[in-house]
Amino acid sequence: MFDFLSNNKIRFILFQVVAVLIVAYVAYYAISNLNYNIERLGIRSGFDFLGIRAGFEINERLIAYTVDSSNLDAFYVGLINTIVVSVIGIIFATILGLIIGVARLSSNYLISKLAEVYVEIFRNLPILLQILFWYNLLLIVLPSPRNSFDFFDKVFLNLRGVYLPKPIFESDFSWVLIAFFLGAFLSFLIKRFFSKKHDETGIKQRTWHYYLLSLLGLPLGVYLLLGSPLHFDYPSLQGFNFDGGLSFSPEFLALVLALSIYTATYISEAIRAGIESVDNGQKEAGLAMGLTQTQTLKFVLLPQALRVAIPPIINQYLNLTKNSSLAAAIGYSDLVGVFSGTVLNQVGQAIEIILMTMAVYLTLSLLISLGLNFVNHKMRIKGLNE
Repeated sequence: MFDFLSNNKIRFILFQVVAVLIVAYVAYYAISNLNYNIERLGIRSGFDFLGIRAGFEINERLIAYTVDSSNLDAFYVGLINTIVVSVIGIIFATILGLIIGVARLSSNYLISKLAEVYVEIFRNLPILLQILFWYNLLLIVLPSPRNSFDFFDKVFLNLRGVYLPKPIFESDFSWVLIAFFLGAFLSFLIKRFFSKKHDETGIKQRTWHYYLLSLLGLPLGVYLLLGSPLHFDYPSLQGFNFDGGLSFSPEFLALVLALSIYTATYISEAIRAGIESVDNGQKEAGLAMGLTQTQTLKFVLLPQALRVAIPPIINQYLNLTKNSSLAAAIGYSDLVGVFSGTVLNQVGQAIEIILMTMAVYLTLSLLISLGLNFVNHKMRIKGLNE
């Protein structure tokens, strides 16, 4: 018996089997206890509640929704709002983080110290506190609708939000989208062709006009040929508020602002660490070849720094997406506020609703991680045999 257990391979397998059995038992006990309590308390289960009339209004929405819409429609509204906040927040956080990260290494003492102060302040304040701060600041600083900040008489900003022209797409506009994707594919082929030519000859050729022609010229030509199948609904002041157009509430602006500023501090540190990880000889070699400081940063330092910076940046993108759930603190209609808040309070089926909400955040996180890991894989230094 003891000789049998003294075999490392058998003992290794035995311990794993025991661990799996323990986990399976705990899961079985939890599910059985859950089913028992559901039956004992008479709680409804299942997903039939998704087809029930929602019965509440959602002010912030990008798709058609009324009080007569179903709870599933409310779920879609919250999901889209969460995705929009996350995507816009990631874009602004990346741009701001890149600028601050480079500024941290500036030879200019004032710029370097200002960037350092920015990082130390916003990185060490709780994100929830920052969301509340920006929300209340916007309500105090922004003017009333009648005194809105006016940009080209098309965009308006006031304490009720920002109002933008709303695009109205006609049926023929789908051909413009097809032309755009075709142009993107042509750009990919052009890039491969000139990259191969550069590898063979060592001559680098300007290609921006090819990209401009394929990405903008082709869809623009189709757009004009079809008679401009796109027009805009512009916001206009009607009484005490604006009517028409596309609007985003102060809650949306405060949330995006807070998430972007907070997350940018960590992205900037990842960028700074990535640049500092590049050997100083790389910079000297770039300058010796006649490149300017900006060209050396763009073509020599950043491409190598991103290989180091992308893994921690992935983590910050995930954090920003999950932190968007704090929108409920200021009343923004995200997935948590609409679905795990209002719908849950009305139907009471917490298990299904919470599981659906968790599944959404898990899926979004996995998609972000998958996409950026693909980019990271493409940017890695390849070996001789690859």
